[in-house]
Amino acid sequence: MNARVPAEVFPPGDFLREELEARNWRQQELAEILDRPARLISEIIAGKRAITPETAKGLADAFGTSPDYWMNLESQYQLSKVRSQDKSVARRAFLYERFPVREMIRRGWIVASDSVDILEKQFCEFFSIPSVDIEPTLFHNAKKTNAWDAASPIQIAWLFRAKQLASKQIISAYSQKKLIESLDKLKSLTLSPEEVRHTPRILADAGVHFVIVEPLSGSKIDGACFWLDDKKPVIAMTLRFDRIDNFWFVLRHEIEHILREDGKKGHHVIVDSDVGSSEDGLPEEEVIANNAAAEFCVPSNQLDNFISRVQPYFSEDKVLRFAQRIEVHPGLVVGQLQHRLKRHDFLRKHLVKIRALVLPGSDVDGWGIISE
Repeated sequence: MNARVPAEVFPPGDFLREELEARNWRQQELAEILDRPARLISEIIAGKRAITPETAKGLADAFGTSPDYWMNLESQYQLSKVRSQDKSVARRAFLYERFPVREMIRRGWIVASDSVDILEKQFCEFFSIPSVDIEPTLFHNAKKTNAWDAASPIQIAWLFRAKQLASKQIISAYSQKKLIESLDKLKSLTLSPEEVRHTPRILADAGVHFVIVEPLSGSKIDGACFWLDDKKPVIAMTLRFDRIDNFWFVLRHEIEHILREDGKKGHHVIVDSDVGSSEDGLPEEEVIANNAAAEFCVPSNQLDNFISRVQPYFSEDKVLRFAQRIEVHPGLVVGQLQHRLKRHDFLRKHLVKIRALVLPGSDVDGWGIISE
């Protein structure tokens, strides 16, 4: 409920004058009662001095009222003198409530401005909305921690930036057949970390847009897939976990969504659980995508066979020889074993970093790099 604001607010001195007249007191007499200078009473009545808590207490004792009565009169009067000339503060507060303003300015997606009109215009252009009152939407499947939450403003901002980068790319028309064929090519890259640099080209040849956008603080997104005009699939990744196993797992997960055309024509947000999280209660398409990603990293039948043969003695030498035999980098085997054994400290040194290897050949926004 909105607070009622009087049409006209009178200074406390007017009420003080009325109290004096009702008692037929002079200002000097009140000053003597309060043991305060006569000038104080004169200036309060003339509106030149504000009523302080000490004065309010004295007036309350003198007139049989409460100190709050006089302090409220003073507060209302002072507030009435400070009238907002426009609604810029409320409008700016609305922007901060709806969008991750500071993060977007820090990343250069929005230019800081003292003019709220300019800020609102920039947000409308960024999110392709006619007014900041309109909720920006982008249908997507996202590999993120909170599997059942709707996309947050931070995540939506990240997705729109990924969409901007992808929209500028000119690549071949999408072919599901070519994407399926590309899986063998991608699989051959998993043996050496340096080979990840070929990923954007292989995906582009199949008509899949691939972009990397550094995550905004608190977004918790690993990767996402969405469609441009229902014809052009996009895979966007954050690389927030800079590990070879995470890169290939998330990438293959999103590829599966594309192959299944998940979210292509949907009008709801489908989100994926974080890498290594429990699959209990996940939607069927997420279980399928997770299984496809795990199978891509390390074939399940071979992993099961390896575990049954060597457990509980998973020595580094055995893991390395197993990885060599199935022709994948040891980090992919370690990643799957960590998940199976629930031992995230197991042979972590083999979870090599790949971010610096994949960024140069990709369209990127983050880590000091902005692709034109």
